[in-house]
Amino acid sequence: MPMIRHDNYRNESGEVYCCLRNRVVVLGQEQQDSFCQGCPMFAGHLGGNGISCEWDDIGDVANPHKVVDPQKEFRRNQLKHIPVFPDGTVTALQRCS
Repeated sequence: MPMIRHDNYRNESGEVYCCLRNRVVVLGQEQQDSFCQGCPMFAGHLGGNGISCEWDDIGDVANPHKVVDPQKEFRRNQLKHIPVFPDGTVTALQRCS
């Protein structure tokens, strides 16, 4: 899987989707200090407008993947894909958390 950069922009309530916690969170100082800074998926800040993260997303998304609706992104990441390869091999993959 390719590493996909997810540019998570704050919504009008200051929320973003957090893959590490698999939930929508308020992107405040507490979130950034307690979770983002130590997260292996953390890829930087978006100039005060959000946060950038990278993970091997199994969804069919662009790279970078621009996220402006954290609730929609949360729902998208709850889907579980089970790819079947041409040789008939089945590999279960899981999204965040």
